[in-house]
Amino acid sequence: MKYDVIVIGAGPAGLLSALSVKNKKVLVLEKNKEPGRKLLISGLGQCNYTNSMDIEDFLKMYGRNGRFLKAALYNFTNIDTMNFFSENGVESFIREDGKVFPASMKSSEVLNALVNCLRKMGVEILYDEGANKATYDELNKMYLVKTNKSSYASTNLIIATGGKSYPHTGSTGDGYKLAEQLGHTIVEPKEALVPVYTVNYKFKELAGISFEDIKVSLWRNNRKSEEFNGDFLFTHTGISGPVILNNSRYIEEGDVLKINFTSFKNSEEFKKHFDNLILSSGKLSIKTVLKQMDMPKRFTEKIVEMAGIDENKLCSILEKAERKNLCGLLSAHEFKIERLGGFNTAMVTAGGVSTREISSKTMESKIRPGMYFAGEVVDYDGDTGGFNIQAAFSTGKLAADSINKKPANCCQSL
Repeated sequence: MKYDVIVIGAGPAGLLSALSVKNKKVLVLEKNKEPGRKLLISGLGQCNYTNSMDIEDFLKMYGRNGRFLKAALYNFTNIDTMNFFSENGVESFIREDGKVFPASMKSSEVLNALVNCLRKMGVEILYDEGANKATYDELNKMYLVKTNKSSYASTNLIIATGGKSYPHTGSTGDGYKLAEQLGHTIVEPKEALVPVYTVNYKFKELAGISFEDIKVSLWRNNRKSEEFNGDFLFTHTGISGPVILNNSRYIEEGDVLKINFTSFKNSEEFKKHFDNLILSSGKLSIKTVLKQMDMPKRFTEKIVEMAGIDENKLCSILEKAERKNLCGLLSAHEFKIERLGGFNTAMVTAGGVSTREISSKTMESKIRPGMYFAGEVVDYDGDTGGFNIQAAFSTGKLAADSINKKPANCCQSL
């Protein structure tokens, strides 16, 4: 039961790394009864597997750890990914927003292409074998992996078990335990790409109303800590849209989001405009003036209601305090965070194996020679738009390529 390489996890990172290892005996261990369960549900089953934007812009899509992925993304780019699937019978469809899907819009085609490649190469995949313990034999320079059924040994080990999001697919944080057993530090896993729920949410009836490219600031302990831009969406239960999902990695319970629903740079600039508009529109009603704000009618009606002002009230008799309140509700609307959606609703996991202990040039552990990490188990998380699956492919490919470059006598078949 000895191998050159053991890959733990048959998701996108594990599958691509396994099929990219050359001239070595490879074993893939998967805890589920079939591969790629999370990949199958990605993009509502349509699998937005990468993005068509220029590869140099990808690094901006992974929060604070984006630079860690530079070598991996340049080693196996989004174009390489599309070419790989094209060569294996999966044509791509590029949407106007840059998201790339299989032309059939079926995630099963992406998964089948990966699995079929492994079969052609004769790579062994064992299902229903969850790895629960990993150790390193210093004397023989071997990794020993124990599963629920048996034990295996290899010269190299790739941990590609995913994170903790969508646990019903098998992503339950197993890789963190294995990494800790082998001496690695785990940055506390946290939900990412997840909807946010606010205290005393008042916009249920506005579900589906959205705003393009609005400004959001994050406040913690009365201090502004982050600023974001992006599209925003009201839902039945909370606030969402890319500007919320992509930055949920930074948000914590008790934080306050101040949202500028206007097209102005900040609330100060809007206040000047709004004051002048009200003062010059004395004979018009508040309802009529707000129609000039280029905002959804139902939204402005709700804001006036929340301000406790009769929408037919003339601007000439609008009190200063009322004007100030309206201005704040429109340009610095405060939402106090009650909670974030749990791992059951999170698309990805923030946190994971510390990037400080992994070589960004090879994905190899800095603590244990011959151990590699790929995919969501690592402490990075991408925005929506195909960036997370691309990073899984890229880190998996880099790990395999790094093993392929090792001298033959370091990694020969056993």
